[in-house]
Amino acid sequence: MEIKVPVTNGYLPDIYGKYAPAEYRIDDGPVRSFPIEIKDAPAGTATYAVTMVDHDAIPVGGFTWIHWVAANLPGDLTTIPENASQSGEVPMTFGNNSTAGHLVNNQNPQTSQHYSGPLPPDKDHRYTVTVYALDAKLPLKDGFWLNQLHDAMKGHVLAEATQVVLGRV
Repeated sequence: MEIKVPVTNGYLPDIYGKYAPAEYRIDDGPVRSFPIEIKDAPAGTATYAVTMVDHDAIPVGGFTWIHWVAANLPGDLTTIPENASQSGEVPMTFGNNSTAGHLVNNQNPQTSQHYSGPLPPDKDHRYTVTVYALDAKLPLKDGFWLNQLHDAMKGHVLAEATQVVLGRV
């Protein structure tokens, strides 16, 4: 399986991150998710899960920052469309991103349980986007955490594909 996230010279386009225009922001945070092409998914794919994490946040905040976690996207997709996280165009179960944690304590599910675009504070960061092809719908409800996704996926991952994209400071 392969995925393709649109990049320019390795960088995520500005509209999906720190330099997004006002119409692509909620509470001053970028919320328009990027499209993801999916190729060569294995037969038997029932659903997909998506994660986007920032390991370069560890020196800044002490832990990997979760930007996007979603599960139960339809297994017949060949593209997760742009803005799927907010538009409702694709059904999915929304997991919590790091803004939902105790450090930020974001209580708005529209931003705490959807894509939260890159806002690198110190230097360009590398963002790891992974799509998992799964053989089942996972028993998760909106507001699940990344570790719960990993637990639920055990024994159900048919394939996974990762792309690292850059976000500019």
